[in-house]
Amino acid sequence: MKNKSFQRIVYRWRVRSALFAFVAVLVLARPTWTSIAIGASIGLVGLAVRGWAAGHIRKDKALAVTGPYRFTRNPLYLGSFILGLGLVGGARTWWGAGIFALYFVVFYVPVIAEERDRLRSLFPDAYPEYERRVPIFFPTFRGAAASEVRKWDDGLFRRNKEYRAWIGTGIVWGLFILRGMI
Repeated sequence: MKNKSFQRIVYRWRVRSALFAFVAVLVLARPTWTSIAIGASIGLVGLAVRGWAAGHIRKDKALAVTGPYRFTRNPLYLGSFILGLGLVGGARTWWGAGIFALYFVVFYVPVIAEERDRLRSLFPDAYPEYERRVPIFFPTFRGAAASEVRKWDDGLFRRNKEYRAWIGTGIVWGLFILRGMI
């Protein structure tokens, strides 16, 4: 029971803690124009993965099995991971990479476990088969056969407020550019 409690606390604090981790990385950052360009390019891939996933997920209403959910059970978190790799690449500091790695392990490993447990209870008939076919994080490039046809839905993208990730990322890269000019 204590493990469940810990997972819930981590789930609630992951976004707030990301701000502190980012500030630490920003302070330690030694960006160059080249590192910013490379990091931003990697970050755009992460945003694209997150955006693709946000247009397919109907949180807690239906098990997402289409789009990127055919390749990984956690494409939103995979996109965040890629986005984070872009940020630490742009920061050009080993300390920043260490902070990011520690943050991801401390927060996202328990969050992924919490979400897996929640989906098992919400979708007890469908989730075990999905879990068997699709990896939890690192994608399979062969993909599982879609069990339904569903196209990307911009309404879901907006309802899931994924645009906030794009706005936040724009602000973050603006700060990195300013940091690079100092």
